[in-house]
Amino acid sequence: MKRLEGRIAVVVGAGQTPGETIGNGRATAITFARQGARLVLADRHAGSLDETAELVRSEGAEVQTVVADVAADDAPDLIVGAAVEAFGGIDVLHNNVGIGAGDGPPHHLTDDAYDRIMDVNLRAMWRMCRAAVPVLRGSQHGAIVNISSLASIAAAGNLTAYKLSKAGVNALTQNLAVTNAKHGVRANAILPGFIDTPMANDAAARAQGIDRSVLADLRAAAVPLGRQGTAWDVANAALFLASDEAAFITGISLLVDGGQSARVG
Repeated sequence: MKRLEGRIAVVVGAGQTPGETIGNGRATAITFARQGARLVLADRHAGSLDETAELVRSEGAEVQTVVADVAADDAPDLIVGAAVEAFGGIDVLHNNVGIGAGDGPPHHLTDDAYDRIMDVNLRAMWRMCRAAVPVLRGSQHGAIVNISSLASIAAAGNLTAYKLSKAGVNALTQNLAVTNAKHGVRANAILPGFIDTPMANDAAARAQGIDRSVLADLRAAAVPLGRQGTAWDVANAALFLASDEAAFITGISLLVDGGQSARVG
């Protein structure tokens, strides 16, 4: 029996930034497909979304795609509506959204950058959960998995708005857990540390004007296990939290960080 056999899973942020490795959303979509889920995949980049959909279909899964910017006012209802229309409900909501462009230390961060980061990383996730909860309550296996960050609980350098937004994701997840427990819906967050994804390495290296391998080595050196994680590490954590193996787990913030949090305390 596959761990998500027959489940309907929505993955928001299923595309990815171009790069050498695989992103968290795409890896999670593929992992869920391999475990028997039917999938609704959403992303604002149609080309990248289509690439993920083809990979998921190659695993034998049924797939519905929705091109939408999750921060747009109509996006949550559009995504939830697509899941209900295509498959009749939702069992798993996986929120893999996050940006950090334009962030900075508190004394340099602009209003526009702050508003955009908070809008995408926190407000959009809350609105996505708000739209999905009534449908999730109709499932016998309702689960929400929100992607937060190690930055939410540890020093984050110049990532002021990013840190604040992800700390908000942790708080949102706890509130979702306690207000939906009696309806059989669980909510948990994953806090990745340094993960070798295109957004974290390729895009960041380009922004800093350095070689990707240099940045990757610097990040790996900061991890007690001696390497960065991969998107598959995040995807496997998401699979566990979405499955019945985690049936008595709700309201947690699960670190997937190779020991970074233990080092910083």
